Parts: sequence; structure tokens; C-alpha cells
Amino acid sequence: MPDSAAARDAAEEASAMSHPAVAPDASAAYGEHPDQVVDFYAPRDGRDRAPLVVVLHGGAWRAPYDRRHITPFADFLARRGFAVANVEYRRGPSLPQQRDDDAAGGGPVAGRWPDTFDDVAAALDALPELVRTTLPQADARRTVVTGHSAGGHLALWAAARHVLPAGSPWRLTAAPLLRGVVALAPIADLGRAVELDVCGGAVLQLIGGEGEFDKRAGYVDPAALLPTGIATAVVQGREDTVVPQAVAEAYVDAAAKAGETVGLTLLEDVGHFPLIDPAADACAVVAEEIAQLAW
Repeated sequence: MPDSAAARDAAEEASAMSHPAVAPDASAAYGEHPDQVVDFYAPRDGRDRAPLVVVLHGGAWRAPYDRRHITPFADFLARRGFAVANVEYRRGPSLPQQRDDDAAGGGPVAGRWPDTFDDVAAALDALPELVRTTLPQADARRTVVTGHSAGGHLALWAAARHVLPAGSPWRLTAAPLLRGVVALAPIADLGRAVELDVCGGAVLQLIGGEGEFDKRAGYVDPAALLPTGIATAVVQGREDTVVPQAVAEAYVDAAAKAGETVGLTLLEDVGHFPLIDPAADACAVVAEEIAQLAW
């Protein structure tokens, strides 16, 4: 990576992570594990009924990156009049004996199989009741799912559970009741992400290794789960070197081949992190994309 690109990435990440975490208005568990929790943010304009935005955070499905880093983005959406559900899920190694240096490149292991997907499915299934009891201002009939990076992958996957292969424990019998999905720099095509070694081998770690890819990718690769019939938009920075534009384009191309149109908004002079940085103009673009589906 050229020094200028590395400097841009570092500056954008520092800006996005400089905001203090914003405490939720309420939290609710959807399971017994400490990571099986949803934080709720009420619309700041005081409206009685507001569309619900479900946020799935990124961080390459790795344990050190939890939902706290995206709470300023959740609060930003709440200040735009949305009700927000910020979902936590299990990440990182499932076995205590796995060490950080077990991952390629010496970093933390990405994801848990099948726990990460168990959790996202369980959280989305539980949300209507959790919202009813915990955040009555939210209108679950107007739900949009969004996610950043690895969370963008999970958002696309959550909207595709009704087209999962028969026998999948996560399969829904009907399409989820969503207004749409807005995926932010998503790891949307797992095959292309592996080719580009996105996030230092995180995709293969999530899947369980190269030997498992062919067997498991058909259950969790959004590019293989098309068409969904769910309105879908992708927002991508052209200068993103963390999850390059080529990954988003591969997903959009796969959708087109399946007969489905996916909106792709490419932002000039924008990298990976401004999409969730309340101080960045790109974040306002994201809010508008969500509003177009939600209202």
C-alpha cells in the first residue's frame, strides 16, 4: 500500500474512532452468552413511531472489535429520527486454547463457526418482540438492516436467509420483513475477498479454513445467495483499501447475473471508515440511503 493511502486510512480510522462511546437508552439479551445482547437507541426527535435501523458492526468478525466502536454511528442515526438496534454477536476463537497468534499474520482469529451466524439469526428473529417490550417508539414494520465491513456481510446474509440451501439451520421459510439493506463497504463476495486477502485472511478464518470454503461458502456468502427480492443498496468509498471497491462490484455483478438490481453508491475521495464517522460527509450519505428505504 502506498504511503499516502496508508496515511489516509490511518487518519480516517483515527477520526472514526475518536468519538466517545454513546451509552444506549436500553439493552436486552437475546441469549445467555454475554455477547448475545442488543443495545437500543430511541429517536432523539421524540417521535412516537420511527423506522427501526438494525446495525451490525464490523471488525473482521474478530473479538477485539465489539459494538462499542459503532455506537457514535448508532447515536447519529437516532439523531436523524431513527430508532436503532445495535446488535452484538460472538466473534473470535470458539476454543479457549486458540491464541491470537493462531491467525494468519499473528492477529486475532476471525469469527466463530457456527456461533457468529447462530447469533445474527437469533438476534434478528428476536428483535420484533424485544422492540415491542424495550423500544416501543420503533416501528418494526419499517426495518432496515445496515452493517459496516464484516457487519455489512452479515447484514446482506441476514436478508438472504430465506434463500439458504435446504437443511440450513438458519433458513427462513419466507423472506424477512425488511424494507431493505444498506451495506457499507461490505465483505459481500467471499470468493473475491479471499482472492484479495481482505483483512488478512479473515474470510477463511470465519469459514473454518481453506478446506471448508467450498462446503460452507454456499451457506454464508451473500454473492451466492441471490436473488433475495429484498431492496439492497451498497455504499462504498472509492479509496477504500481495507475492503476494496472490487469486492462490492463483484457482489453487484453477481446480483445482476441473478436478475436482481443492487444499488451501488461510490463515494469519491472516501476510504473505509468515514461511512460510520459522524464527523464525515459520507455518514450523512449513508443516513440518506437508509431513509430512502425506511420512510
